[in-house]
Amino acid sequence: MIPKSHPRYESLVKREKIIEGFKRGIVAHAGLIAHGRGEAFDYLIGERTEDFALLAEKAAVAKILLANNPVISVNGNVTALAVDEIITLSKILNAKIEVNLFYRTEERIRKIVEEFRLHGAEILGEKPDAKIPNLEHARALCTKEGIYSADVVLVPLEDGDRAKALKDMGKFIITIDLNPLSRTAKTADITIVDELTRAVSNMIKIAREMNKDEALKIISDYNNSQILSESLKHINRRLKELSLISQPLQA
Repeated sequence: MIPKSHPRYESLVKREKIIEGFKRGIVAHAGLIAHGRGEAFDYLIGERTEDFALLAEKAAVAKILLANNPVISVNGNVTALAVDEIITLSKILNAKIEVNLFYRTEERIRKIVEEFRLHGAEILGEKPDAKIPNLEHARALCTKEGIYSADVVLVPLEDGDRAKALKDMGKFIITIDLNPLSRTAKTADITIVDELTRAVSNMIKIAREMNKDEALKIISDYNNSQILSESLKHINRRLKELSLISQPLQA
């Protein structure tokens, strides 16, 4: 049991969710490594939602709200960390959910589908009937009803190759990625540099209040290059501030 008084309580709870997801066969071995890498970037950001992330979250909600066939793509880590929040967001924004795995096994697909159904949501991807062009990997598998025909795809914790392949299909790509230097972050049309559960929770609140007129204005003003630039400047400022706090080693 992690005491709530622990200074990093929230982060440790998320870590335990990933470990539990691994034990249950939802999270892959590599998912543990990916989560740790994300934690490192979250340290640099300050483990809170910054203004640049909130702007991207508003833009993401706006674009999904205006979409004809929006789809939220989920993997093992997303399922372990935020199954309920993803379901809530999908219902508010009328977006479909589809499972897609880099380390794909039928057993992991089945367990993730069962997890979403247990939490009250149907999910696509168990029986793929289409492929993403120019992607030589099992990640190319998708459904015609979902990702293949989607105009907007939210791909949190995504890999760069698939993000690029989806964009090459003409889709509008939104990602949640704590690393602003990743290929996915630089490929996406909207990059949310924030921790997954914080980002999705913020998006739920935003989605409950946004209307289509507001959404159109937000999208017209959005600049993803500026968001990425602001996130890197923020990390740079944080590192400079922290370096000034550090004491020199004694001889």
